[in-house]
Amino acid sequence: MSQPAAAPMGILERRRIEAEIIKPIYEEMKAAFGEAAAKGVIERAVKKAAVEAGRQFAAQAPGGTSIASFAAIQPLWTQGDALRIEPVRQDETHLDFNVTRCRYAEMYRAMGLGDIGHLLSCNRDGTFIEGYDPRIAMERTQTIMQGASHCDFRYRMDSKPEKL
Repeated sequence: MSQPAAAPMGILERRRIEAEIIKPIYEEMKAAFGEAAAKGVIERAVKKAAVEAGRQFAAQAPGGTSIASFAAIQPLWTQGDALRIEPVRQDETHLDFNVTRCRYAEMYRAMGLGDIGHLLSCNRDGTFIEGYDPRIAMERTQTIMQGASHCDFRYRMDSKPEKL
């Protein structure tokens, strides 16, 4: 008798595991090179990983990437009540929503990583979409991680033809 396939790990749990690994490395980098240099390394590494993750998700998008295909993978980030989302607008060229609760921010603060939580999580959002589909632009003016009441995500599909 075959066992049922395991549910994919949610992003919140994945980020918790990553943060447990990153925390002592970050502390050592701060001691050796200073806080600014350590934060810079974390920022660059996370951005590169996010672009690559975006590319991997794009390669799996049935029928190619779009606002709709991007919205379809959003449950991976919200799994386990990781994010509470208030929809604002969704159509062929827009995906707008506010995050009203962010358990990622809560988790990083509880782990003593509140000062780099934005680098470990929020930092990924804009660069992930670059890897997923460079025609989609993200705008966000505030985050819970950095003290705002909510995060305002605004995604737009660029209507301009691709440059040759």
